[in-house]
Amino acid sequence: MFRPQRLPIRLNLRAVRWNSTGSPSTPPLMAKIRSDLKVAMRAKDTARLNVLRAIISETNNSLKTSSPIQTDLQLLSLIRKRMTGAKDAAQQFAEADRPDLKESEEKNVAILEEYADQVETMSLDDVKQIVLQEISKLKEAGQKAEVGTLLKSLFAPGGALDGKPAERAEVAKIAKEAVATA
Repeated sequence: MFRPQRLPIRLNLRAVRWNSTGSPSTPPLMAKIRSDLKVAMRAKDTARLNVLRAIISETNNSLKTSSPIQTDLQLLSLIRKRMTGAKDAAQQFAEADRPDLKESEEKNVAILEEYADQVETMSLDDVKQIVLQEISKLKEAGQKAEVGTLLKSLFAPGGALDGKPAERAEVAKIAKEAVATA
């Protein structure tokens, strides 16, 4: 009769790490959002649950792009983007005479504002002072104060706002005003 032989299989496998070596860091606010998601699930708070799931979903999707959300400021810009969308939707529902949908969008805006307020950013006065100082530095160097060059010098490595909790959109708005008046 035919008898199969057992051959010892020896594979020279070293300890292989199947995932990437650099794991992306999550913003501190994201931990709070994930814990609040669990609380909202237990409380069956559907409005909060939907908002938190949407934020978590967008941050997870951003991990697959070239610019993943890794800081609270990036998360804040995502939250503000969702807030403007919800405000626009509430306005459109009000125009369409749909008070029920308008009310749900306003609840979403309130929840998003609650999380947006938890991120600490620089005050507008501090940002204005830094922008004006940078404009004076550019003028002393003999360069023309344009918005693009101003923002590049502010956010460049070693710049006045490098690594500080300042939103780029707000800084850009202040820079445009300052360049227009200068």
